[in-house]
Amino acid sequence: MIKKNDLIYVAGHNGMIGSAIVKKLKAKGYNNILLKSKNQLNLLDTIKTYKFLKKYKPRFIFIAAAKVGGILDNKSHSADFIFQNLQIQNNIINGAWNAGIKNLIFLGSSCIYPKFCRQPMKETDLLTGKLEETNEAYAIAKIAGIKLCESYNKQYNTEYRCLMPTNAFGPNDNYDPTNSHFIPALIRKLHNLKKNKKTNKLVIWGNGKAKREIIHSEEIADACVFFMNKKNIPDLLNIGTGRDYTILEYAKMFAKYLNVKIEIKLDKTKPNGMPRKVMDVSMAKKYGWYAKMPLKSAIVSTYRSYINETK
Repeated sequence: MIKKNDLIYVAGHNGMIGSAIVKKLKAKGYNNILLKSKNQLNLLDTIKTYKFLKKYKPRFIFIAAAKVGGILDNKSHSADFIFQNLQIQNNIINGAWNAGIKNLIFLGSSCIYPKFCRQPMKETDLLTGKLEETNEAYAIAKIAGIKLCESYNKQYNTEYRCLMPTNAFGPNDNYDPTNSHFIPALIRKLHNLKKNKKTNKLVIWGNGKAKREIIHSEEIADACVFFMNKKNIPDLLNIGTGRDYTILEYAKMFAKYLNVKIEIKLDKTKPNGMPRKVMDVSMAKKYGWYAKMPLKSAIVSTYRSYINETK
């Protein structure tokens, strides 16, 4: 259990998930939070990371730091994705153990599961099939992080837990046109159509039939704090809503909620990614956590934050 005066380190606090974790911790009265920007601490640097963890010895660590991106970015920079993510997580996890830190949460992604995984995807489906090619490097790094945590728990009796969220969206997301995920890309495109009255054509990658489950970053943060306060939980837990829609359905849904009239054009020269990704979240529910935020309010609030962030 986290006590009010315990020192908590949130790695990646400026990112979408990390900033949501900090917000959630403060809302629950945990204010002794250790934060370091990239300029202050380069997590790719093993020696500096080890020295930092030994110096401060936080009681709890949330690992939200990672190199992330969309399909095109993953395909074009696979070496960067596998190396940087392995380096960051190895430095923090082994550094934590060296510093005598017993409690951490490692955040991954639903892309760890096989491309043609049975649906919904269970934690036991890990390593049962071939990965989706477009994000294989990122997925392999995250799988290595899971196995590293599992191994330390077995050998050293640590409490290193791995939460695998489905596709996340929310404040502080990456809206870059070349390397964002599909939800921020969709929000940016719809916003541009709303401002530009000359066209209402919305271009969607692939055939629009790929199915995805999405979850707001504040829900993930809630799960992180919830499970950090739990003992005797599994090493790996899925975090999601358990509901999915096609990319085409999301486009229509977002347009409706954001009050944008659109004409959808499918760019079938672009990849679809995994055919379907929806989580089996029964394990998380068994231990008392489930997603609570209505999808419409999550979408509208995220759009409002996007407008504020891009002013």
